[in-house]
Amino acid sequence: MARLWRGFMKSCQKELAVLLAESHALYFDEGLTLKDGRPTPYFVNFGLFRTGRLISELGRIMADFLMDTKTVSDFDVLVGPSYKGSALAVAAAEALWRIHQVDKSFDYDRKETKSHGEGSHKGALFVTGALFDGARVLIIDDVATTMSTKFDILGQLTAEASKNGHSYYPAGVALFLDREQTTAVYDRDKEPQPGVKGQDAVKNFKVKTGLEVQTILGINETVDFLHSEKVPVLQKGHMSPLSDATVAEFKRYVELYGI
Repeated sequence: MARLWRGFMKSCQKELAVLLAESHALYFDEGLTLKDGRPTPYFVNFGLFRTGRLISELGRIMADFLMDTKTVSDFDVLVGPSYKGSALAVAAAEALWRIHQVDKSFDYDRKETKSHGEGSHKGALFVTGALFDGARVLIIDDVATTMSTKFDILGQLTAEASKNGHSYYPAGVALFLDREQTTAVYDRDKEPQPGVKGQDAVKNFKVKTGLEVQTILGINETVDFLHSEKVPVLQKGHMSPLSDATVAEFKRYVELYGI
């Protein structure tokens, strides 16, 4: 399985790029900071896919991706890390059935273990109860930045399997967007060192877990496509086609921190 679809952009990749712009999920501004403390000229927030149409379109795009790459035959349960991954797992499972008549289960984790109701006896870490002994699990999420959320959900799946006396088999990770950048490098005061590249986050994840990571879009091809097609994107609070200045700043950032 490839990290990205290579070659020309497929229709659903172009649709995803346009949706990222239309929903304001992809935006450019000054003073933005990543979770790891580094500055960034752009941000991606899948939480802004907050209407029925937008989340339905995301589900359709992921369903088409899973069918096209034949990943759909590799898993039994879609698991989306809370919170954003939860909605994405539901949307993808619904679209797989509605469009392709492929019925897959879905689940997502809790932020706190449930100890009442159906979780009274064992304390449920996951919500729907779709996980079963021997289940093949595909993790689905929005963005690859540091991959820390993906490491976390693997740990939760291991804990849940151990608690229930089950075995779960991770089938890999499917993501909508790869920021295609390296991890932060910190100094002795735990401050990120500016301009210093760490590891390729996705490659590091693959090496440590042995799992494949598939991504529908990379940020570089996304920006190139939106720029060439003059698609309006939110820049400093205003919607307009990506300016040459915005793209130049993006390219400098990629040169600084990209893989």
